[in-house]
Amino acid sequence: MAEARGHDVTDTRETEDLLRELAPQVLGALVRRYGHFEVAEDAVQEALLAAVTQWPRDGAPENPKAWLITVAARRMTDLLRAEQARRRREDAVAVRVLPEEYLAPGADKAQEAGDDTLVLLFLCCHPALTPASQIALTLRAVGGLTTAEIARAYLVPESTMAQRISRAKKKVADSGVRFRLPPPGENAERLAAVQHVLYLVFNEGYTATSGPSLHRVELTREAIRMARMLHRLVPDDAETSGLLALMLLTDARRPARTGVGGEPIPLDEQDRSLWDQAAIAEAVALVTGALGRQRPGPYQLQAAIAAVHDEAATAEDTDWPQILALYERLLMLLDNPVVRLNHAVAAAMVHGPRVGLSLLEALADDPRLSVGHRLDAVRGHLLERCGDVEAAVEHYRAAARRTTSPAERRYLERRAAGLVGDEG
Repeated sequence: MAEARGHDVTDTRETEDLLRELAPQVLGALVRRYGHFEVAEDAVQEALLAAVTQWPRDGAPENPKAWLITVAARRMTDLLRAEQARRRREDAVAVRVLPEEYLAPGADKAQEAGDDTLVLLFLCCHPALTPASQIALTLRAVGGLTTAEIARAYLVPESTMAQRISRAKKKVADSGVRFRLPPPGENAERLAAVQHVLYLVFNEGYTATSGPSLHRVELTREAIRMARMLHRLVPDDAETSGLLALMLLTDARRPARTGVGGEPIPLDEQDRSLWDQAAIAEAVALVTGALGRQRPGPYQLQAAIAAVHDEAATAEDTDWPQILALYERLLMLLDNPVVRLNHAVAAAMVHGPRVGLSLLEALADDPRLSVGHRLDAVRGHLLERCGDVEAAVEHYRAAARRTTSPAERRYLERRAAGLVGDEG
């Protein structure tokens, strides 16, 4: 290949970071031009493999994205030719331009590269897919994670994840959706779906629902990277800014969140000198700018709450009245049991634990909390603050039985054991 070479790229991590950024752009360009999502993905993966092999040795090309698109397009031509041969179709395929039948219906050849990535996100988060399928397809196509990596992150067999991704691709193909930005009337709804998928990926990474570790750094890192990408594509969307800020503010506390044995450390007991101050400053600027647009949404309000926590020099300095006010505003937009649970905690910090416990009574019969451990854990904490040790131990133990996280189970059992020891 006789393309001009740019600066030498000898660092493998630098190459991998560049390829991870370019991969969804290249995939989007191929799908927009040729259709055939699955074939395009295979071709892009082979182009990425060629780049990983050649660039550290020979230096990156002057235009890395064009190089990848050229290599992937040629490989896609080969793959489609093979497919045609297997089906006994003899129509020749041009080296660079495929027949019109392979173009995605309604494809706009003049779309910008940034739109390609955004459309790819919209495609992966298509409403025809289940949330689990949306997450898997987004991590595979936009995040660039291998099927094995996604399976490990979600603790399922690779074959199971491969089937999930395959079914998701087929469902998108069968839906007949065109590779283009949604009509203006659907933009907000589809963007909200993308935001929700990234939010779910981050939450699963930050508080893993199963497995030996409390968090999975590869998922939180990937969610933040994709949220940054989304923010670059829609910089004027206040909720996207709020989502990125929320992730940064939450992840900034990760270094102080677990002890040497992996056990959780509550927020009020964390060593705040370990928090990532650069990430906090960046996030505070993002959420301040977003709220300044006077269109506060759920992600912005959650980010604002996280910012109040992160800006407090000590746990005692936390402005709980402001947090309570923000939760009350959030409840107007997002009235779900998790928000109500956190609102009860904030109310307890402002008005006393018995006020918080009374607010929890309304959640006792909510089926959405009945399968988890958080309601019992919060009750145990508030009962402990009230001095009702026996009831606190009972709820800590109930929470320990309900959680699927071994790290949280050990923490809750130690909490209960410590109270029993104190009482004795």
